[in-house]
Amino acid sequence: MKIDYKKELETASKGMIMIHEPKLLIKLIVRMIVRKLHIRHAGMILYEQEKDSYVLNISRGELGVKIPAGFTRFNSESPVIRIFTRKEFRSLTFNRNAIVAEDINRLIWREGVIRNGNGKLTQQLLSSVHEQMQMLNTVACVPAYYHHKLMAVLLLGEKRDASRFDQEELDFFSALASDAAMAIRNAQLFESLKREAERNRALFLQTIEVLGSTIEAKDAYTHGHTDRVTEYSVMIARHMAETGAAQFPENFFENIYIAGLLHDIGKIAIPEAILNKQGKLTEDEYAVMKQHTMRGSEILKPLSLPKEALEGIHHHHEHFDGNGYPDGLKDGQIPMAAAIMAVADAFDAMTSDRPYREGLSKEAAIAEIKHCAGAQFHPLAAKALVELYESGKI
Repeated sequence: MKIDYKKELETASKGMIMIHEPKLLIKLIVRMIVRKLHIRHAGMILYEQEKDSYVLNISRGELGVKIPAGFTRFNSESPVIRIFTRKEFRSLTFNRNAIVAEDINRLIWREGVIRNGNGKLTQQLLSSVHEQMQMLNTVACVPAYYHHKLMAVLLLGEKRDASRFDQEELDFFSALASDAAMAIRNAQLFESLKREAERNRALFLQTIEVLGSTIEAKDAYTHGHTDRVTEYSVMIARHMAETGAAQFPENFFENIYIAGLLHDIGKIAIPEAILNKQGKLTEDEYAVMKQHTMRGSEILKPLSLPKEALEGIHHHHEHFDGNGYPDGLKDGQIPMAAAIMAVADAFDAMTSDRPYREGLSKEAAIAEIKHCAGAQFHPLAAKALVELYESGKI
């Protein structure tokens, strides 16, 4: 059955555009070549900029005819790389768009090679390429360029019917390699951007953690409290999602993590005399203390934190019945991140020792959470905390 190379190229090119993972892209290209084009095996050598070398990323084919696993890295002086990267040797592949093993003897002895000044050097290189191709169990090598830079080399094993590669087939592989080079480069750029974003995200979260710990230098009570509230909040949110009590986008968990770390940052703006007072606060002192939620969101506003995180920080002292602060929100008006943090914050506050009182046992604190569910606490968030306690996770 004759292969429609134009159709296969169009199909492959369309598919390549959609893939942003270089290794997966190469795997699919090689798989397509082996399965659809009736080649016993194929592989691809890919340039890796970080290592400044060419690496055999994948080899696929019948058992026993794959490219040997030991031949995996090629530097710029490797024969199979030099023949495609040095200008003086480009003419050797110009007509066929590839180096084909059965053509090498003809190339060695052709008139143009014998006459030019580099004849001996060229013969030696071609002989080395032929030896390397034999070791790689490869009968044809097709270069893939991107902006004149060799990005990859497509390695082709024998055809299943043992026939030679004709020019139409080599032209197809050359066009496929060219499209693959562009797709691979795009995928590498996408992966690089992704890595950079992840690196920036990690640095951002480290900064958040450091910022969250600054309040501990001013308020002795917050030592450990911030980490516990953050941990409880994420656990409650995860449990609600796992049990179907609520549905959250994946970034919700990171946002509530950020909010947990920074939920008390506004206490930086509260006088130490109030923060570290040994006894009960007066009404005026309590009024000042309550300002920490608003102060926190004001302090953090320039950081352009996710809206969910800022809402959690600003509203984590709202009550489900509307008797909380700073805005007296109730029921569905309270952002879920804030409702979850309110339960986590209260539970840790109840179970922590203070200079003027001992903390409650977890059992007693859970009883209080149950009692206040639907009044002070969002019933779903309270239920999740109770279930986590009863299952021994908190």
